[in-house]
Amino acid sequence: MSIITLTTDLGLVDNYVASVKGAILREIPKATIVDITHEIPSFDLQKSAFVLKNCYQDFPDGTIHIIGVNSESDVDTPHVAILSNGHYFIGADNGVFSLIFDNPPEKVVELTISQDTDRITFPTKDVFVKAACHIARGGTLEVIGSNRKELAVRTAFRAVSENNIIRGIATYIDHYGNVITNINESLFKEFGKNRPFKILFRSAEYEISEISSAYSSVIEGERVALFSSTGYIEIAINKANASKLFGIHQGDIIRIEFYD
Repeated sequence: MSIITLTTDLGLVDNYVASVKGAILREIPKATIVDITHEIPSFDLQKSAFVLKNCYQDFPDGTIHIIGVNSESDVDTPHVAILSNGHYFIGADNGVFSLIFDNPPEKVVELTISQDTDRITFPTKDVFVKAACHIARGGTLEVIGSNRKELAVRTAFRAVSENNIIRGIATYIDHYGNVITNINESLFKEFGKNRPFKILFRSAEYEISEISSAYSSVIEGERVALFSSTGYIEIAINKANASKLFGIHQGDIIRIEFYD
């Protein structure tokens, strides 16, 4: 029996998450359901993509991932099911998948399954669950959809390097207030070539001049930069909230200057 994961912006206050789980269990009583998160800010595709991209490969091959963020469909935004890297993904083709996959998926179908209700405001439960349970029972994508050649593309801001400077942004702020950038380790090392550097943020009001191996490499309350588990440079404060104390928000510029 496949694992079904849930990544949504439904929150934990209302009945929505329970309704989605109930719909799964009604079809497959012994289903294994894993909550990745239901605390994605409303309609935030970038955060939902970041979270799922950085954990889905920790699940076994064949896992089915439902993405219930900005999930209503229209003429330009159909519902799709995807096979990529040994995993299945179900959601609206609103650009989120282009932020998750580094390579084109093996298979994409536009869902053609019908709902059991005339209400179309809750596709995560009424459409995505039906598709997920079909796959979990061993069904093929071709039965529930028609082949689709391309997915909608949403362009992510990429770190750029020139004139001894790497310029990136804060792409994600986690529960602890740690700031994860879009500057990855390979770019940092290839461009930096072991030169001294300064990581600058908040218009150069703050800086860090070394990469540490752990938060505890500095004393409590001290700023620290390290390569996070995602492979990107992270700015943190040992046992404190870097985002709040430094005033860094998602989308803020992070700059690294190298010198000889």
